[in-house]
Amino acid sequence: MAKGRSMQVITIDGPAGAGKSTLSRRLAAELGWTYLDTGAMYRAVGWAARRRGVDPADPAALEELCRGLRLELEGGRVLADGVDVTGEIRTPEVDALASAVSRNPEVRRRLSRLQRELGARGRVVAEGRDMGTVVFPDAAVKFFVTASVAERAARRRRQLLEKGRDVPEAELRRQIRDRDAADASRRVSPLRPAADAVIIDTTGQDLEASLAALLDVVRERLQGRTGRGPAAS
Repeated sequence: MAKGRSMQVITIDGPAGAGKSTLSRRLAAELGWTYLDTGAMYRAVGWAARRRGVDPADPAALEELCRGLRLELEGGRVLADGVDVTGEIRTPEVDALASAVSRNPEVRRRLSRLQRELGARGRVVAEGRDMGTVVFPDAAVKFFVTASVAERAARRRRQLLEKGRDVPEAELRRQIRDRDAADASRRVSPLRPAADAVIIDTTGQDLEASLAALLDVVRERLQGRTGRGPAAS
């Protein structure tokens, strides 16, 4: 991405359950920018693989699936081949599948290309795991949002209970550790902070305090450089 356009992108990376999705949505709303949920794209590919009986460990089959899969992000909804999968992709099982398919280089190439096309429109808050390191290396502001495994598991359990699912916290901690290890050790685009990312640790911190920390950085970095100020007034 050219540097002129990179000024219109903010990236928020980090592990699952750290709060980056909620913070990304809130930050985008505060700025009046578009929220780009790239993790949902990988979940949608994982969902499609399960639905069609494709083994994520089979590179050829997974690449063929991805080549023919039409993904769309519309107003917070995620569509796979025209099917609204927004609710179905937010489960621990699909989280694990997303991690598996994300290790496939061709899947990452195809989704990264789509993400760059969306980011090229400008005024985008892009959430994911390699936004600042790979997809938008020239982004105007980069964040890496993290939290302790115990806190992330507790948050995830509350989310699942609200959906009527009771998963033991110990099992969620195990899943989170496994996901972290897989994401950090994958050969292509491993999970790590960009060298110039601002680290935001949300452990023991409420949403408003974390959001305020992000906004402080954005205002400092972007004031007068976006053409209308960094945040909607």
